[in-house]
Amino acid sequence: MRESGGSADGQAMTNVPTDLLRTLIAVVDLRSFTRAAQLHGVTQPAVSAQIKRLQTLLGGELFDKSAPGVTLTAKGETVVNYARRLLALNDQMLDVTARGSAAEQLRIGLATDYFEAPALRTIAEFHAARAGLAIHICAESSSALLRDLRRGDYDLVVAASDVEIEIGAARTWLEPTAWGVSSAAVVEGKGPVPLVVVGESSLSRRMSVETLERAGIDYEITYVGASFAGMVSAAAAGFGVACWAKRLLQHHDLQVFDSLPRLPRVPDVRGGVHLREGLERPDLIKLADTLAAVIANEGDGIPEEIRRAASR
Repeated sequence: MRESGGSADGQAMTNVPTDLLRTLIAVVDLRSFTRAAQLHGVTQPAVSAQIKRLQTLLGGELFDKSAPGVTLTAKGETVVNYARRLLALNDQMLDVTARGSAAEQLRIGLATDYFEAPALRTIAEFHAARAGLAIHICAESSSALLRDLRRGDYDLVVAASDVEIEIGAARTWLEPTAWGVSSAAVVEGKGPVPLVVVGESSLSRRMSVETLERAGIDYEITYVGASFAGMVSAAAAGFGVACWAKRLLQHHDLQVFDSLPRLPRVPDVRGGVHLREGLERPDLIKLADTLAAVIANEGDGIPEEIRRAASR
């Protein structure tokens, strides 16, 4: 059935039901029509029918049938990006109307293991002074948080990046990166450099791997952890070398080096506190400024002056 309604000039307007978009996102995220069906409690043919109906409404194939698995076409990629934003706005609207007003909730993203403790203390103090404010906090990798901030999924994000980030009002500071090992002897042998890392998509993992590969140095990942604590514990136990913010490594039982003969210097990154574009509430601007000051000055070092870019 074609979803349509009148427009100001009398032309038919196609409306895309949100249930079809949710099915599409489920298929893409789970990479399976069958698992998407299980998630929504329907049959696999029902999911296929919904995708077919969505493709009919949008006038084109969303999945590349010639590629293995679940692979989006160029049009499919575009539709998925819009679908995520539309569903986020839909859910926010429902949440806001259920609670009363947009000022009553705040969505915050914190980079996993990047000064979470001082950030949480600061947010808790902010929350305590505002009765009725609902705060939702999610900890993810920096790259995921910055991506989702662009989509409007967060109001405020604390993250690190190795590229210049221009999102809304940003407070950034230089974050030196270093290597941490139990002993320099761990990397003085002739075999591949043993590397301990966090997750599959962490900034520290990507930067350490790219630095070694650019230098033509062989490496072997000997430990993949789910947290910074696990990574530094593995390094302290002698399983390999860890790479991350120098200030964080210095707080643990590790020898910290900017570089060694077999460990080239890793480029520094920028820590930052970012507000969603267009979000100019004075209380949130103050929260962002406070978070930046607290995190940038955490530890024994004297950080670079916080740089603030005005809202665009």
